[in-house]
Amino acid sequence: MHIPDGYLGPYTYGGLWAAIVPIWIYASGKIKETLKASQIPLLALSAAFSFVIMLFNVPIPGGTTGHATGATLIAILIGPWAAIIAVSIALIIQALMFGDGGITAIGANCFNIAFAEVLVGYGVYRLVAGVRGQGSGVIKTRHLIGAGIGSYIGINLAAFLTALELGVQTVLHAGPDGRPLYSPFPLAVTIPAIMIEHVVLFGIVETVITIFVLIYLRKSHPDLIKE
Repeated sequence: MHIPDGYLGPYTYGGLWAAIVPIWIYASGKIKETLKASQIPLLALSAAFSFVIMLFNVPIPGGTTGHATGATLIAILIGPWAAIIAVSIALIIQALMFGDGGITAIGANCFNIAFAEVLVGYGVYRLVAGVRGQGSGVIKTRHLIGAGIGSYIGINLAAFLTALELGVQTVLHAGPDGRPLYSPFPLAVTIPAIMIEHVVLFGIVETVITIFVLIYLRKSHPDLIKE
């Protein structure tokens, strides 16, 4: 879901930069209020985990890539606001140091993956699990089900936003001759091209990774599960 430079016009990437910056500021404030000192190393590890898992990119049509993100999993472990910062750090490092995602598109990529996917995935998890927290670090069956559904819905939402942002470029930015100046693919191409892969493949991969990591932590490191 990494959007490269040159595929989003200034209206789109500028607007998403304007949207994500106050989200980062608010999330940073929430971290100071809610994140325990003992969880700071986990925040760094979460950013590293997201960074590594997103390196396994599979190019797909529409000027983007498909991959797992670990966003919902990280939100479950350290909370959604800390997850927004952790996943954003991973996306920014990838863009600046590895060219994985454009620099002008950092705002868009962070909005889609680090914000929308995190909050929706975590919200679905909380809704299905029906709890305010994990209690004493115990992950029960309903938590695993909620985590799986949340991670599947979250990554597909991020993919849909990516497809939407790419597809509307043909409408927002066209030259005098009607040719698109940025992403050349309309919504009729970007939505099926990006969504099919995520619905049938990447969403399932994200779900499996989330559930298996939680099962592993339940057995070996229950202290890492956010109370």
